[in-house]
Amino acid sequence: MELVKSGVKALIQKQRDPILFLIQHLNAGLRKLSALTHKAQLYCQWAVKPNPEWFDHFIDQHYQWSATKNPLGWERGIFSLLAVKQDATILEICCGDGFNAHHFYAIRAKKIISVDFDPKAIKHASKNFKSDKIEYRLCDIRQSLPQGTFTNIIWDAAIEHFTLEEMDNIFKGILQRLTKDGILSGYTNAKAEYGASHDDHEHEFESKEELKLKLKQYFTHVVVFDTQYPDRHNLYFFASNEPMQFLADFKEN
Repeated sequence: MELVKSGVKALIQKQRDPILFLIQHLNAGLRKLSALTHKAQLYCQWAVKPNPEWFDHFIDQHYQWSATKNPLGWERGIFSLLAVKQDATILEICCGDGFNAHHFYAIRAKKIISVDFDPKAIKHASKNFKSDKIEYRLCDIRQSLPQGTFTNIIWDAAIEHFTLEEMDNIFKGILQRLTKDGILSGYTNAKAEYGASHDDHEHEFESKEELKLKLKQYFTHVVVFDTQYPDRHNLYFFASNEPMQFLADFKEN
């Protein structure tokens, strides 16, 4: 038996280089094809109106990140993950395609409820990002939020879709569902000089200061910071009514 095993191993080692050569070239070809088809999808969905309410982040994964060198799609997931402790209970509001819950939050979460008002988004998420940890629900957060308490509520790339009055009602619902030291985190884009970046955006914040003032109406501890790329000014926020311990890790000792 040992002789057979060693013989098989020797055969694999002998043939490894040509096999690896073929695999690498096949993968390179598949990546080029995938980039081309996802580029076509991007133009079909976003170059002609009406645009979708949600974005398919497979386009980032297979085309845009490599083409633009812009890490925004991953930046958003990673920054919200900073506030998530192990075995967290997470409510993700306006989840869109489910990409972030699956690829970023689930690794630390005990349970995630991800909601969106768009049936197409929920259908896509349920099909492509199934997980025992994640439950996708159809929900219009202007009307109600899922019941329960959560250590984290994540509102990524969606607060700008609501009026200030709608935000007020949503913030009240968020406060009722966060644990005592729970954290709201998220992302939005700052308003550009040319105006709103999407037809469905109801209120884009002018600056970090405006967003922080809004969050301060509901939370004692608020941190807002930004990143800038050639085509977008990004605003990130963390908010809680207790000191956010994870932020202390970033302070110089």
